[in-house]
Amino acid sequence: MDQTAQTDSSTPELAVEARKGKIDLRRVRSNPDYWYPVAWSRELKAGKTIGTRYAGTPIALVRPDAGPVFALEDRCAHRQVPLSKGTVEGASVKCCYHGWAYGRSGRCIDVPYLGKGKLPNGVRTFPCREQDGMIFVFPGDPEKADTVPLPSHLAQASNPAYKTRYFGSTIGCHYSFMHENLMDMNHQFMHSKQMGQMKPRFLGQKREPKLVEARYSFARTSGKQPFGEALIFGERRDSSEKFQHRDVMTIRTEYPYQTLRIQTGDEDPVMDLWIVYVPQSADELTNRTFGLLSVKRPKVGGLLDIAWPFLVAFTNRIFAEDREIVELEQNAWRELGGDHNVEVFPVINALRALLTECGLPPEPTQALKPNA
Repeated sequence: MDQTAQTDSSTPELAVEARKGKIDLRRVRSNPDYWYPVAWSRELKAGKTIGTRYAGTPIALVRPDAGPVFALEDRCAHRQVPLSKGTVEGASVKCCYHGWAYGRSGRCIDVPYLGKGKLPNGVRTFPCREQDGMIFVFPGDPEKADTVPLPSHLAQASNPAYKTRYFGSTIGCHYSFMHENLMDMNHQFMHSKQMGQMKPRFLGQKREPKLVEARYSFARTSGKQPFGEALIFGERRDSSEKFQHRDVMTIRTEYPYQTLRIQTGDEDPVMDLWIVYVPQSADELTNRTFGLLSVKRPKVGGLLDIAWPFLVAFTNRIFAEDREIVELEQNAWRELGGDHNVEVFPVINALRALLTECGLPPEPTQALKPNA
């Protein structure tokens, strides 16, 4: 079992400083040069606009009656009123205050009380794409957008052999707490009320540039299998030896996204999760979660559809416990004035190094811990 983080020889100095304890991970900013979902497709109706956000930057999403969605900075160049409060007309959006109009390029294309030759500058535009029920923007350098692919593995959203749940909420913590929570399955102790007593076995890790992966198996030591879990595995299981450490759970942070798969041997996964945590506030201490959870359909046709509300309720209870604990961690960080915890699990230390080297450094006055 390999528990040693394998780092690339070109590891940035920032990650080295982090391992020395000189960088507070909770102050590391997310890297904007990736595609981030900022809204569900269902939230944006044709001929409408809505306001979203990435790391404190307000973004207006516009869906014209014809053509693809586009994204603009959510501030009119005139009086900085949100364009998301405006009106969509044709392929443009008009500010609700004075009627200034902007096209998908961000250029101001009409001011009702000025001549066409006197139009002012426009607003910032963001590369924007729509995929698998989500609207993605590229908040970083727009010249890099075409060279950075959208995430290729979004659970099993397009696979009819699976039923997929789309979920997410705004959570009051730095995105790194979310990555750690999912990666460290030793926290199953916290979920014992929902799932019974589960003993995880760490099977090892993989460390590559921009990637950390952990593998686990599990054994139930007490308590009954919850109905929601039975739906995921497609069968009832007890605590007998034949069900112990039978399946492998693989959790991967491939910056900035996370995935989780449960499968037996080479069989198709019974569960496939894709999730990302999009910073909302400028200090990045809140995030909006976008998750796709795919469950393989059992042989009995229609059974999963009938029982789906029970699985949704089960997973909601698990997510609620996770949300409470990461927000408690964030509150402790605030009260203590920094990250004072001591991490002993090798894969989490590897994950922290990854998040630090892939992210943007803290502001110079925030880099050191108070007790460094």
